[in-house]
Amino acid sequence: MATTAHGATAPEANTLETCLIKSGATAGAKRPKQTFAQALEQAAAIVAAGTLVVMAAMPGNRDEVGKSSAAANGLTATAAPGRETTFGAYVGAPYHYPSDFRLQTDPANDVTLKKVEWYTNPFNNPLYYGARIQRWSANGTTGAMIDFLHSKAFAPKDQNVKMEGMLDGKPVPESGKIGDVFQKLEFSHGHNMLTLNGLLRFARFSNVIVPYAGVGAGVSLPHSEMQRTTDKGRTYEYQYTGPTAQALFGLEFRLRSGSIFLEYKFTIADYRAPHTYRDGSLFPIDMWSQFSRWWSGDEPPGGWGSTRLTSHQVIGGFLVRFAPETAAAP
Repeated sequence: MATTAHGATAPEANTLETCLIKSGATAGAKRPKQTFAQALEQAAAIVAAGTLVVMAAMPGNRDEVGKSSAAANGLTATAAPGRETTFGAYVGAPYHYPSDFRLQTDPANDVTLKKVEWYTNPFNNPLYYGARIQRWSANGTTGAMIDFLHSKAFAPKDQNVKMEGMLDGKPVPESGKIGDVFQKLEFSHGHNMLTLNGLLRFARFSNVIVPYAGVGAGVSLPHSEMQRTTDKGRTYEYQYTGPTAQALFGLEFRLRSGSIFLEYKFTIADYRAPHTYRDGSLFPIDMWSQFSRWWSGDEPPGGWGSTRLTSHQVIGGFLVRFAPETAAAP
């Protein structure tokens, strides 16, 4: 799927302006014409979010339990946290700390770009989004979660950075533009992270507004896009690039059969991306290609691109809850 073109960066006059540019909030930037695949992705995200809102607002069979007592009290019953399974989706915005990016092919081609500023544009296609499945224990306090996050990170070509190392057997200048080395350097169709998390919910004081926290670890599965300025070939494929970890804290606002949640998460992802000069296709095919290359012991022809993406993420979304029915008291 084609990704959007990322426009030129504005001078970083102050911190506020920098944050606005990185999050894609700056007005007036020209956007390329949206492809059918991008429009389909955006429409699917909107439909999924709308479906979750509707499902969260709909009463479930379990709400019939205690219906008479709720009517007597003149209140709408909200189920207390207990054993339940939830399915959710969310959107949000990240901030990535600057990090060094190293491309290492051989002794004659080993260059490091220092303190690369990673931009995000979370509300431009491809969208920033996530999905999760949670399973809570009978006491409603402890649980587990599988969380998938589709974030983005890209380095604009006209960004000035310090450099060190060798290219084509010659020392690189002390500073220059990213475009002097790379035609494209981004993980914009997915700085993807898949994690398994442990959760703790603090439901002692309220059944409606419930704080929770969690920590987890998993794998980075980005869609890597790398191309040197002097190369005709490029790397454009899904890859496994290393481990990732996250810590999170949020508030769950419980409705009759669903929830709205707001959450902050801190993520770290180590990248060691093979520069394969391969145009990939579907995720399973790209993963099989990488596994086959690893199994045969072949090194990627373009070397390895490595960095660490450390990020703050602020997200909001919807959960649909499914809980076992309990028999009404006689």
